[in-house]
Amino acid sequence: MNSFSLRRAAGLLLAGSLGLTAVACSQAGDGGATAGGKVTISVNGQPPQTQAFERKVFDEDVAEFEAANPDIDIEPHEGFMDPKTFSAKLAGGQLEDVFYAYFTDPANLIARRQAADITEYVKDVPHYDAIRPELRDVFSKDGKVYGVPTANYSMGLLYNRALFTQAGLDPDQPPKTWDEVREAARKIAALGDGKVGFAEYSKNNQGGWHFTAWMYSVGGRIARQDGDKWVADFNNDKGREVLQHLKDMRWTDNAMGEKQLLVIEDVQQMMGAGQLGMYLAAPDNVPTLVNQFKGDYANYGLTGIPDGEGTLIGGEGYMLNPKASPEKIKAGLRWIGWKYLNPDRFERNLQRYKDQGQPIGLPVPPVADIWTGDVAARQTELKERLATVPVANFKSYVDATPKGLIEPPNAQQVYAILDNVMQAVLTNRDADVSQLLADAEAKVNPVLAQVK
Repeated sequence: MNSFSLRRAAGLLLAGSLGLTAVACSQAGDGGATAGGKVTISVNGQPPQTQAFERKVFDEDVAEFEAANPDIDIEPHEGFMDPKTFSAKLAGGQLEDVFYAYFTDPANLIARRQAADITEYVKDVPHYDAIRPELRDVFSKDGKVYGVPTANYSMGLLYNRALFTQAGLDPDQPPKTWDEVREAARKIAALGDGKVGFAEYSKNNQGGWHFTAWMYSVGGRIARQDGDKWVADFNNDKGREVLQHLKDMRWTDNAMGEKQLLVIEDVQQMMGAGQLGMYLAAPDNVPTLVNQFKGDYANYGLTGIPDGEGTLIGGEGYMLNPKASPEKIKAGLRWIGWKYLNPDRFERNLQRYKDQGQPIGLPVPPVADIWTGDVAARQTELKERLATVPVANFKSYVDATPKGLIEPPNAQQVYAILDNVMQAVLTNRDADVSQLLADAEAKVNPVLAQVK
């Protein structure tokens, strides 16, 4: 599971099962034409029936799209992409014509020629040029385009406004640097009664994931290309800076609490219970805190990642079956553009979620924050007008513009190794930061050597 699928499990509104429905689709190379001259395309991403509202929205969209495009039939399949079964489905003719991909997938799919080259077709996708360029780059290589981004997240600092006030901190002026985070964490922990200033993950690959976010925030990296291969890039001054800062917060300041070896659910529970001041998170954590852990939107704020030299981004998009005919590619891109990238539908989508009591105003679906220019401005205006949450609490996150960086190659294997580094720093007062990084580097390099 990559980080974005983890975050879906943590409460993203458009969550769905990762298992793909094993239903054979029409052969991609037949053009998909029916007796009526229509093009039939199979698409995945349909939520399961257990998610009644999301399923209803998806199915209504299919019906509306087909009514507006009578030359196209949509054959929806439940689920998303499972990298473990992808190649077999493609070889067996069962891969959908339009398939979902996490940001960690496109590079490998492109290298293996397992996605269609859509360069000559993407120019016809309305507003494609208004998508943030770093997100478009995820689905591109050597000047060619192989997919379209439809949603993304980036890491920021989530904080408890009520605890900030109690600790004498200004909740409208959240920390901008890691030094300021440390100072705020000390003051919150000093409130006593079990209050924790800052919390961090260190198990289930989540520690490595967040170490990566820390490294990006201070201008570091986890891996770099050295000629035609990848090598570790964290056993350096940046890596030592991150771990020493974490060690100081844990042991010198006693600002991180005694309980360690935490995962996302532990930290969310602490925040929802009003016992935690800050942790690194993306916006979709906020509705999870409210819906699952009895929190209150008014008590939370989100700001840009400290130091702001870069931020870990993840997300999703759609790619086309490499066996798809030109007719199917055109039809598939029309569907993607209409459903996921259509500013004319912003207001309606926001309104129907609002009518269901879903939070509006956060930088999360149903309208993805992938835009630049006039489209981004239009989206912001609508979110503010239809908001059901205090938009001002999250404005500093929206206004922050750190460079977005995707996860390292073979991310989950790398994260598993880096978990051990995070665990050692958080559980051993005498942990040797330099030795931990050197040991991790020796283990990560063979993992990166597998990247082709």
